[in-house]
Amino acid sequence: MGMALTHRRFTVDEYHRMAEVGVFEEDDRVELLDGEIVEMTPIGDRHVACVVRLNDLLSRRSVEPLVSVQNPLVLASRSEPQPDIVVLPRQADHSAAWLPRGADALLVIEVADTSVDHDRDVKIPLYAVAGIPEVWLVDLPAELIEVYQDPEAGRYTTRRIVARGASLSPRRLPQVTLAADEILGPRAR
Repeated sequence: MGMALTHRRFTVDEYHRMAEVGVFEEDDRVELLDGEIVEMTPIGDRHVACVVRLNDLLSRRSVEPLVSVQNPLVLASRSEPQPDIVVLPRQADHSAAWLPRGADALLVIEVADTSVDHDRDVKIPLYAVAGIPEVWLVDLPAELIEVYQDPEAGRYTTRRIVARGASLSPRRLPQVTLAADEILGPRAR
């Protein structure tokens, strides 16, 4: 008879303590998702370029929000992902000991080159449970943007696809309009 294995799920506080005592190396790319410490996929050239473009576009087109790039976002006691972009209201408390919470986010954007399925199937449901009002999944291989809105009962009730040639605006920042082509950059070869 084999031994049954159990998974140990961690809290955000435990995860932070592990980082403080050196369990992770400074260059480790990990995030806490539903209590599990998950290694993040390496960032490729297209991913980097897209995140830089998004940061630039969002920062230049609106003076209202703060744009947080690849920083932690506390969603619940057992989830602290590091989305590519989190748009926060300017009046958000950003004191020395502050980490943004899901309730602070106006918009979360995940850019995916090799992690599309993981982002769609694992991370986006966590954002819905946390009540993030809007999430964009930039699918680089498919050259489109999936827009998720209206979180209800742990899932998004509205999902639409924005392809090249179309534009989109975050609901909470309607004055900001971005063309899908601006976000996606030059066509893949």
